[in-house]
Amino acid sequence: MINKKIAVLVSGGVDSSVSLALLKEQGFNITAYYLKIWLEDELSYLGDCPWEEDLEYARKVCKQLDVELNVLSLQKEYFAEVVSYTIGEVKNGRTPNPDVMCNNRIKFGMFLSKIDDNYDYVATGHYAQVEQIGDYYFLKKSRDSFKDQTYFLANLQQNQLKRAKFPIGGFLKSEVRELAEKYDLPNKERKDSQGICFLGKLKFRDFLKHYLGEKEGDLIEFESGAKVGTHPGFWYYTIGQRQNIRLPGGPWYVVQKNSSKNEIFISKNYEAIDTGKSCLEVGELNIIDMERLLKSENLQVKLRHGEKLYNCKVDYNKDSLKVEIDENDQGIAAGQFAVFYENDLCLGCGVIQ
Repeated sequence: MINKKIAVLVSGGVDSSVSLALLKEQGFNITAYYLKIWLEDELSYLGDCPWEEDLEYARKVCKQLDVELNVLSLQKEYFAEVVSYTIGEVKNGRTPNPDVMCNNRIKFGMFLSKIDDNYDYVATGHYAQVEQIGDYYFLKKSRDSFKDQTYFLANLQQNQLKRAKFPIGGFLKSEVRELAEKYDLPNKERKDSQGICFLGKLKFRDFLKHYLGEKEGDLIEFESGAKVGTHPGFWYYTIGQRQNIRLPGGPWYVVQKNSSKNEIFISKNYEAIDTGKSCLEVGELNIIDMERLLKSENLQVKLRHGEKLYNCKVDYNKDSLKVEIDENDQGIAAGQFAVFYENDLCLGCGVIQ
């Protein structure tokens, strides 16, 4: 097993660095890779490139661990596969998830086609695990339920899961921090990064303004139907949002969107309004074992990243699933991913229609 060759994706953060150190300690034949996906030309006017600091940390970690580091530019591929998808979904009034697409199209997709075929595995610092059961490879929740990232990995195919390694999936975040101290890594005290993968420290709103601009529309009070203000474009708003609604007497919340008319419906009484749904349709399926999913008596679904799980029932019909959850959800968003679980096993996902 020790002779296995592993390509380790490092970001400059603590999680991927500890993953690298663990594999090094276990004696694997490893090479580190830093993926340069920052849109330097397209977004340079918004600020300095945040990837430079990340790369410097990655270099320091690899130097200390005596691991070869390669920098691989996938900017064009990333724009074509992830950024264009994100822009298109938002423009059509849907809620994209670029991090899901980054994992299956770039980190476990384009990256594999760029490197030596002799690598047995690709390892990352995700909080997840892989388990083979019979003929199938399943994602398994990490030991740390709060940090678990199986939601973002649920669109991986079988050939990708077969070659995926997640060294920190069996650890709590606090234990990963302790390991960083134990290995005395240069980034042991570095804070965790937040936000969408390709934006770094930039705001998603600034990104949208750059590509979609602004188009004035009406802010409408949900209860009365009265116009109470204007907004710069429906693509800046998501259901449940209360930021950037600059009206007195708030807080105001987004409760509905009409993208065809560029209208945003808002209310001060978000929790009291019955806009929730308990039924949804899920398409563009990536289900690992459909028979197991349909027969499961402990089926649950996540409708967004986080710890919240709904018990659910599903019916399969013509490449889509009709899903009924056990309570109403006010924030169901077309374009987001529904990810299915049976206990700790992730059975796959689909896109909310």
